Amino acid sequence: MTDPAPFTFDTLPTPALLLDEARMMRNIARMDTRAARLGVTLRPHLKTAKSVEAARRLTGGTPGPITVSTLAEAEAFHAAGFADILYAVGIAPQKLERVQALRTHGCDLKVILDNEAQARAVAQAGVPALIEIDSDGHRGGLRPEDPALVRIGQILNERACLLGVLTHAGESYGVRGAAAHAEFAEQERAAAVAAAEALRRARLPCAVVSVGSTPTAHAARDLTSVTELRAGVYMFFDLVMAGIDVCTVDDIALSVLTTVIGHQPAKGWTMIDAGWMALSRDRGTAAQEVDQGYGLVCDETGRILPGLIVSGTNQEHGTVSLRSGEDGPVPDLPVGARLRILPNHACATAAQHHRYTVLPVDGGSLQSWPRFGGW
Repeated sequence: MTDPAPFTFDTLPTPALLLDEARMMRNIARMDTRAARLGVTLRPHLKTAKSVEAARRLTGGTPGPITVSTLAEAEAFHAAGFADILYAVGIAPQKLERVQALRTHGCDLKVILDNEAQARAVAQAGVPALIEIDSDGHRGGLRPEDPALVRIGQILNERACLLGVLTHAGESYGVRGAAAHAEFAEQERAAAVAAAEALRRARLPCAVVSVGSTPTAHAARDLTSVTELRAGVYMFFDLVMAGIDVCTVDDIALSVLTTVIGHQPAKGWTMIDAGWMALSRDRGTAAQEVDQGYGLVCDETGRILPGLIVSGTNQEHGTVSLRSGEDGPVPDLPVGARLRILPNHACATAAQHHRYTVLPVDGGSLQSWPRFGGW
C-alpha cells in the first residue's frame, strides 16, 4: 500500500532515492504500446524496481505476468497477489525446495536452465521450466543447434516440465542506436524461434518463446513466432540507456537527492553527502562516448547543471566537478544547497536504498514506496 512520506520535499533527509511517477508512467505506457503493436505478451522484469507499488503500475493495477531475478522477489510479489512469475536466473538445484513451496501455495513459478544436471533436478522436483538459449554469446544458454537442447527437452518432457525457450540479448547494451538494437532484436528472435522449431521437430512441446532486453524491446520490428517480451529497466531508465539512445536524459525517472556539504576551491570540487553507498560504484558509462562519472548533476528541481558530474566517490562523500575537458566556472553551489544525481545504472543505485520517495503524478504530497532486497 502507498504510504504518505513522513517528510515534505523541503525537509527530506539526504541522500534519498527519488522517483518521478509521471516519467515512470510515461515510460511504462511507451513499452505497453510497443508490446501491443508487436502482438506479444509483456512480462516486465522487476529486478530493478523490487517494489510492489511499482509492479502494480507496470501491470495496470491488476497482477499480471512478471519476471524476477531472485526467489526473494518471487516470494514478495506472490504475497502481494502476483501468481504468474518467471524466475529468470539459471536454477540452482538447492533452490528447488523454495520453488516448490511457492508453487504449493498457488504461485505459478517457472524456472530456467541450460544443462542436463539442472534438467534432471527440475524434472525430479516437478517444476515447469524454460530452456535458456544463447543468442549472442553474452552469458549462459545453449545455441539453437546444440544437440543438448533436445536431450534437455526430453528430460524435462518426461515429467511434463518443458514449457519452452527463453533468450536475452545482453550484448545489445554494447551498441548504440535503434538500427543496431533492431539487429540484435532480430538475432534474439531468430535464435529463440530456431530453438523452438528444433524442439518441435523432436516432437517436444514448446508453448513459450520468450525474448527481451530493454534495448531490443524498444527496437524490435517483427516478433513473429515469439509469444512474450521481457524488459526491466525501461520503467526508470538511466544514463547507460540514454548513452546508447534507448531513451533521453529527460526520460530518466530515478535520481538521488543530495546536499552540498563543503568545497575544495583550489581543486574545483564541491562535496556532497552522497557517496557510493547512495549512488553505487557502477561506472557503466565509462566505456561509452560520454563518460558520466558516478552520475549527472541536476539542481533540486531536476534541471541539468551543464558540465557537472559526480567525478569521485567515497563511502558517504561524493565529489562534484566539471567533467574532463570542460571549461568555465563551477556554478555557485553553497553549503546546504540540494542537488539531484541521475544514476548510471538504475538497478545498482536503487539497490542501495530501502524505499523510493515518490514525486506523484498529481503533484500532491510525497509518497513512500518500500523496496526490498535479498535473495
